[in-house]
Amino acid sequence: MKQLFLFISLNCLYLNTYSQNDTLIKIDHDANNQLTIKDSIKKDSLELSTEQNVIKTLESPKKDSIAMIQLVDHWDTTTYNPYKNETKEYPFNIAFTDSTYASPILGKKVITSRYGWRNRRAHKGIDIDLITGDMVMTMLDGKVRFVGNQPGHGKIIIIRHLNGLETSYAHLSKQLVEVNDTVTKGQIIGKGGTTGNARGSHLHLEVSYKGNYIYPEYLFDFGTKNLIRSQNIWVTKNWVTPYVHNSKRQSTIVICNTYEEALESKKRQKQIYVVKRGDTLSGISNKHRVSITSICKTNAIRRTSTLKIGQRLLLIQ
Repeated sequence: MKQLFLFISLNCLYLNTYSQNDTLIKIDHDANNQLTIKDSIKKDSLELSTEQNVIKTLESPKKDSIAMIQLVDHWDTTTYNPYKNETKEYPFNIAFTDSTYASPILGKKVITSRYGWRNRRAHKGIDIDLITGDMVMTMLDGKVRFVGNQPGHGKIIIIRHLNGLETSYAHLSKQLVEVNDTVTKGQIIGKGGTTGNARGSHLHLEVSYKGNYIYPEYLFDFGTKNLIRSQNIWVTKNWVTPYVHNSKRQSTIVICNTYEEALESKKRQKQIYVVKRGDTLSGISNKHRVSITSICKTNAIRRTSTLKIGQRLLLIQ
């Protein structure tokens, strides 16, 4: 009896020990599985992070290289317009990374003369009122391409921006930067004045792209919010032709955000007008917001030409 009791006790002890070991094995097995899963997740995350970094690395040089090409293309620190002899093609595209620009002056921007035909000459920028000595700032990040004196413009600074656009600041009294300087949006670059052919102190601001002098208000809203009108904008020949605009008033602005819109815009800009009794060139010009010079050049007539009832005039807006 004693031996039977001892045998049963030993069996129970063995079964209990086996059960505990089995539990420990299971726990250890589960723990190993969890570690394996964690290692797998960690590995996948690392691979994903590495892949994302590779993509960023591939994309970043692409953007930087495009900006670098724009900065070095026709880079000439001694010439006002290095694209003078280049063939111009329309429409062309300008892309912005910012949605706003820095005001070129402090305070309200009062435009005293616009881009257009003025005194039988092309006025390729806008005039912004200021007082001699007022600070002048760059509108966007960029690099100084030209600092010097230019006939008519007086002391002028030209800055090339990362998208290839150039902004020119003329009639300055003082230039505070040098060629090849890197400048940041809103940085002071000079002081306003009356140098050159200026009647009263003002800033003459020009905006150009590869030698095309663009209607500044087509790209920038000169209101209080300093808005860039579109981050991807197409420019047609109409917006780089001063004689189709009147320097005394703002032209009607319709932005082209795609190539197709630009082509369609070219069709809309042309209009046939039939002369009626009592019509004059100035009256037609004011009514359709087309300069007299544009009407005359397009239709091969003079300002003194007599208009005939029924005569057809091509108006390019």
